[in-house]
Amino acid sequence: MKILIDNGHGQNTPGKRSPDMTFYEWKFNRKIAIPLVEELKKRGYDAERIVTEDALDVTLSERVRRVNAWCNKLGRKNVILVSVHANAAGNGGWYNARGFSVFCAKVASDASHRLAQSLYDAAEARGLKGNRSVPKDRYWEANFTIIARTNCPAVLTENLFYDNKEDLAILKSEEGKKKIVDLHVEGIINYLNSLS
Repeated sequence: MKILIDNGHGQNTPGKRSPDMTFYEWKFNRKIAIPLVEELKKRGYDAERIVTEDALDVTLSERVRRVNAWCNKLGRKNVILVSVHANAAGNGGWYNARGFSVFCAKVASDASHRLAQSLYDAAEARGLKGNRSVPKDRYWEANFTIIARTNCPAVLTENLFYDNKEDLAILKSEEGKKKIVDLHVEGIINYLNSLS
């Protein structure tokens, strides 16, 4: 199984920062994606990031192309995609929304749903549920391009809210980042183990 990790957004994506400008989502996403791939590789899994560029904001269409190239090469059932993000409740100012969430496309495979639930379970086990209303199936649905237009099982994680002061403190801490990396590792491995 090829595990593709997308560190969402780039340096030039407008907005995507905390109200106090101490947190930039594109930087955070890489601080999660890089050790996530390293840890999966250490455990013997075939994992890689689809975006290794830092300064460049790689377009969504190019990200989708890169994922689908792997699907064409290996077969869509032999590839999964996890796109790593952090959330915001508004456009400036501080908000009350907190916690982890994971998204599937509105028309998604059962495999995508199972992967999403596995990641949510791993986040909840680490106390990252927050105060958001959680759907019965423990994943949200949205037609984000990166999960709606890729051909393999695909999910997008929103790792806490950078416009919530309590969540922001977790996102900026080394312990918080490690917890987020670990939940992705556990969620992905548990999903893969469920396939056998």
